[in-house]
Order: sequence, then structure tokens, then C-alpha cells
Amino acid sequence: MSGFEVSGVDRIDATIEVPGDKSMSHRAAMIAGLAEGTSEIRGFLPSEDCVNTLGAMTACGVGCEVLEEMPGYGPTAMRIEGRAMRLAEPAGPIDCGNSGTGMRLLAGLLAGQDFESELFGDASLSGRPMGRIIKPLGEMGASIEARGEKEGCAPLRIRPARLKPIEYAMPVASAQVKSAILLAGMSCEGETVVIQPAPTRDHTERMLESFGVRVTSDGSRIALRGGQVPQARDFQVPGDVSSAAFWLVAAAVRPGSRITIPGLGLNPTRTAVIDVLRRMGAQIEIRESGAGGREPIGEVEVRGARLRGTTLERGEIPNLIDEIPVLAVAAALAEGRTVIRNARELRVKETDRIATVVANLRAMGGSIDEFDDGMEIEGGGPLSGAEVTSFGDHRIAMAFAIAGLSAQGTTRVTDTACVNTSYPGFATQLAAVVAGSCNPDDYRLPTRAVS
Repeated sequence: MSGFEVSGVDRIDATIEVPGDKSMSHRAAMIAGLAEGTSEIRGFLPSEDCVNTLGAMTACGVGCEVLEEMPGYGPTAMRIEGRAMRLAEPAGPIDCGNSGTGMRLLAGLLAGQDFESELFGDASLSGRPMGRIIKPLGEMGASIEARGEKEGCAPLRIRPARLKPIEYAMPVASAQVKSAILLAGMSCEGETVVIQPAPTRDHTERMLESFGVRVTSDGSRIALRGGQVPQARDFQVPGDVSSAAFWLVAAAVRPGSRITIPGLGLNPTRTAVIDVLRRMGAQIEIRESGAGGREPIGEVEVRGARLRGTTLERGEIPNLIDEIPVLAVAAALAEGRTVIRNARELRVKETDRIATVVANLRAMGGSIDEFDDGMEIEGGGPLSGAEVTSFGDHRIAMAFAIAGLSAQGTTRVTDTACVNTSYPGFATQLAAVVAGSCNPDDYRLPTRAVS
């Protein structure tokens, strides 16, 4: 079984390159595939999830020429020949792997096509709820049948249907639900409106606009008029903030350490993790360098300090949901109490991330109380090396590898192949940190041109 073996380190000083943004890579493959003309996408995340989404689009007739790849993982740059909103019927069921983002967005994208399709995934994805998209898409007229062993779960069979626009007030803030509705709305006649109860990631809106599709936002109201065809363009996917969060915490909890992350996406709906770490006392400097399409990009430098506990506010949670496991590690190493509530969404991720964080922190000697919707952590005590498991969840695996860097003794994290879901190359960079490598190449992600 795969695993990380991590020993504590006193200081980290490195410039670390993180892979392309996962959320944007999914959307770039989809929207370029819907566009008219040929788009060049660079910085694509060659993770299992994103490669599965790219495979779903090629299964629907989208052309893809790989230009660069990360050896052993997949493409990082490609030319995509779009279908001008008219996809082709796939030869068989489409494998979404472990990706809830891929499945939910593809369901919206395929709901208005004139052929039948089926989306399936691995055991973890087959246990995650899909009712949150089936309901609004059904109101639009979509014909989606959840055929899983658990009610409302994959596989999803999607039959051709004539969609109509709706105005949908989301009961829970969710960028995936919003995006599925907007993608389905592109196949409607008339205006589709989504009303959010709280701000969520806006990558879909920004990327649609980058590809020439007009989307209007007025406070919590996001609207899109159907019948627009995206126009091909070149797009640079910036580095992923959720991946960078592991290194931000690794430096932030360690006085005297410094980590710089170049080329990072700085979308304001994604940088709440930086706000929280600053509130805890971390010294973080942001140097913006431009924009990728409509997405801001820059360099982030974090310097370690003695952190203090904090309370994650209700309004922050939707834009922090992927970073909470590693922020819980930061909280265990900070002075005082950290409160994380209103985060029940963590229970239906790749694992029950409340239960798995609690189990692993307790195994390492952390003081933590579990609630139905979150946790409360009393920090300041030392963590001890232990054997912990990822529970098959990539973010749990990486969060506890980072915990091991600050623990006394050796920490072994088991079942870590899942890390390739979002961060190919993490294991190599982690090994360089543990070894104290001064070689900059050890912190870069290797790519090569495809002849």
C-alpha cells in the first residue's frame, strides 16, 4: 500500500511550484470543448479527476492534441477543437472517476444534448449525493435518473430533453450546483437565473466570459441567456490555491520558515485560506502579476510565526471547504482555541472529513471535539508522530503529511495514491522538504513536450 513517511523539520525555505487549478482545469476542458474553434489550454492539471473530465469531452467528439505532459500523469498543455455546443453521442458510459465536480458539471452540460448518456464513478463518487443537481435540472426539464445502490446517487442516466430556463434559489451555497444550472442554461431559450444564499467560487462565470459568453451578476443573482456559443481562445490555468494551502500552512506554523509560491490563482472567492492564516498571525505577502483570462494571478510568500486560534465565520465556510482539513492541522499547532462550525458539507466529501480529521488529529495527540457540523480544536500542545490513514481522501492524506512535518517523531500516512486525484508531484516535493533539499528543481513540476 502506498504511503508517506514524514519526520519533523525545523525550518523550510523553498519556492514551490503547485499544479494548475483543479476547478479551472475541469471548466477549461468543458467550455473549450463547447466552443467554436480551436483553443490552446496551458497549465492544465494532469490529475486523475481532470484527465477523466477531458476524456469525457473527447468521448463526446471533442478533438484534443496534447502539446506537453507531466511524465507518468497526463497532459498539461493541449489544443482543443470545440464542437460549437453540438456534442456527439459517446460510444458508452462516461467514467468520472472520483470527481464530484466532473460529474455534476457534466450532468448540466449533457442535459440539453440530443442523445442519451450515462455518467458513473468509483465507489466513493457513487456514494455522494447527486440530488442537489437532479432537482434544479429536473425543474428545467432534464431527464436524469439516478441508478445507484444509494438513493440519489450515481450512475446517472441522462436522456435527451428540451430544457427551459428557470430562476432557482439555491438552498445551500454550492459552486457545483450553480455551474451545472448555468451550463444547462446555455441550451435553453431565454434567461436562466441562479440566486446564491452566500458567495461561491465564480470560476464558471469568469471562464464563460473569457470565452465570450455574457453572464450578468447583481449581488446574489447570476443570470445567463441561452443560445450563446462560446468562442475559442487560449487560456492559462493558474496554480491551485487549494493545493498551495498545504505549503502555506507548512510555513505558517513554523517561525523562521519561508515558502514562496509563484503563478498562483488569486480569485477572491478562493483566497479565504490566506485571510484565515493572516488572522491567525501568519505573515503573508501577495504580489499580483496579471490575469489569466479574467482570473487574477500572482506570487504568494508566507513567513512562519506563532499562530493563534480563530473562529471560522459562517460566511467563510463555502469558500474554505477544501482547505478545512489542513487549517485544522494549523489550529492544532496554534495557541488557543479554533472553532469550525456550519461546515456539515464536509460530511459528504470524498470521505466524512469531519470524522477523518478528528480521528487523525486524536491519533497524533491533538485535543479536538467533534460536532455534527464541525469541530473545536484546542491548540498549543505538541503533535506526536503516528500511523494515520488517508481514508482514501487526497486532502486528508496531504493535510496529515503536513502535520507530520511538525510532529515529534515519525508520521506514516497510509493509502496515499489518492493524492494523484488533485496533486501529481506532491510526494516528490514533500520528500524534498523532509530532506531539506536546496535544489530548486526538486520543487518544480516536470513537464515535457510531446512530439
